[in-house]
Amino acid sequence: MSFDMHIPDHWRWATIADVQSSEKRSTITGPFGSSIGKKFFVEHGVPVIRGNNLSLGSTKFKDEGFVFVSEDKAEELRGYKALKHDLIFTAAGTIGQVGIIPENTEYEYYIISNKQMRVRFDTDKVDPLFAYYWFSSPWMVDYIKRHDTGSTIPLINLGVLRSLPMPLPPVVEQVAIRQYLFMIDEKINNNSKINQTLEQMAQALFKSWFVDFEPVKAKIAVLEAGGSQEDATLAAMTAISGKDADALAAFEHEHPEQYAELKATAELFPSAMRESEVGEIPGEWALSEIGAQIDIAGGATPSTKTPEFWDKGDIHWTTPKDLSNVKDKILLDTERKITQAGLGKISSGLLPVNTVLMSSRAPVGYLAIAKIPVAINQGYIAMKCNKELSPEFVLQWCSANMPEIVSRASGTTFAEISKKNFNPIPLVKPPVELVKIYTTQVSAIYSVIENTMREINSLTQLRDTLLPKLLSGEITLPEAEQAVSEAENV
Repeated sequence: MSFDMHIPDHWRWATIADVQSSEKRSTITGPFGSSIGKKFFVEHGVPVIRGNNLSLGSTKFKDEGFVFVSEDKAEELRGYKALKHDLIFTAAGTIGQVGIIPENTEYEYYIISNKQMRVRFDTDKVDPLFAYYWFSSPWMVDYIKRHDTGSTIPLINLGVLRSLPMPLPPVVEQVAIRQYLFMIDEKINNNSKINQTLEQMAQALFKSWFVDFEPVKAKIAVLEAGGSQEDATLAAMTAISGKDADALAAFEHEHPEQYAELKATAELFPSAMRESEVGEIPGEWALSEIGAQIDIAGGATPSTKTPEFWDKGDIHWTTPKDLSNVKDKILLDTERKITQAGLGKISSGLLPVNTVLMSSRAPVGYLAIAKIPVAINQGYIAMKCNKELSPEFVLQWCSANMPEIVSRASGTTFAEISKKNFNPIPLVKPPVELVKIYTTQVSAIYSVIENTMREINSLTQLRDTLLPKLLSGEITLPEAEQAVSEAENV
């Protein structure tokens, strides 16, 4: 990208060198590797910022996954401190990564690693978060990559860092722009947190009913204590709903139909356990294998050397990479698309909505329910739930049994779980009616997750569209606000 693009007349171009803090060592590269190697790491202390704490794009800073040095060692390395609002750039390896030390961090300060660089700005000239948005933007990431000075690994030096350009509106405008972008980010983050909570609810319900068998054990405990079958049912209702006896009595009075449904659900759980090859399981439930309860499909990659398989394709085709950033176990889009001719090269064809996808290698265990018709590459076990188990049940079963799934993977170059090794994994099969009740509850949760994901995607696309226009002055803040308002009211 050339930086002769038009900006408003009252803005100007500057480099990091122009706007860095006046203090000594305001832009620095990390210490020599020998000064901060593994032998200096301790269990607790001062955190060291490494490449895994930064990202290419929207994650401002990953305030986790640290190694630590002692306070004495940190004092020895005090010239390499990073404080709140400092920007951190990767110097070697994945160049283009950038992060900003957050305001609400629990740490007083950090030490940067030998592969990172730190910038401290003159805040009379630059709002640090505005600078972060600029330097983490896709076109600046590309600009940094094109200034790679390394011969064997990607590298940028202090000279490159200090010469990086940025547009410079008055600080008050910088603050207004970054506040607006931050507001959109917060909407995205809050929606993501909602989805994480909903996913945890679905997991917790599955674990209670189908892993820990809590309603069954609640019944057994009452019966062993001399209680009646009616008392046992009430105990199971408590385990299912979380309501004690008094709350259940009030619930029956206020919501008699829902109370009746809860009681009917509780009665579906047996009152005894039995021994099986996988340990104790509910007495009347069957022991099966996952392969007997689903239909598995495999995939393929049409030749990338044949343009007719790919050019102007509009059919979703997925690789496990698509699932690597999907936190909410719902697949709504794919990075690549294929043509009808390309689809013809995949024997499993186009898989239907609600196919459960699990990556079978590199790594094993990414999971999602496809909410779009999709073709798959060879890196998946795709599960079509055409029998008695629902997609939501199968998804949570895979999640709960992931340690067992991973343990059955094999391979010399990378671990892979084959259909042959996956199919025999034992599955405790509850009654169909109980699966239906679980599915009704959890499908409602996943419907909310799906809708929230679509909103996240819409906000992300809008932010990425507005970002370059705001940061270059192409549009004003009122124009951006109007665009968001229109998008939210569609």
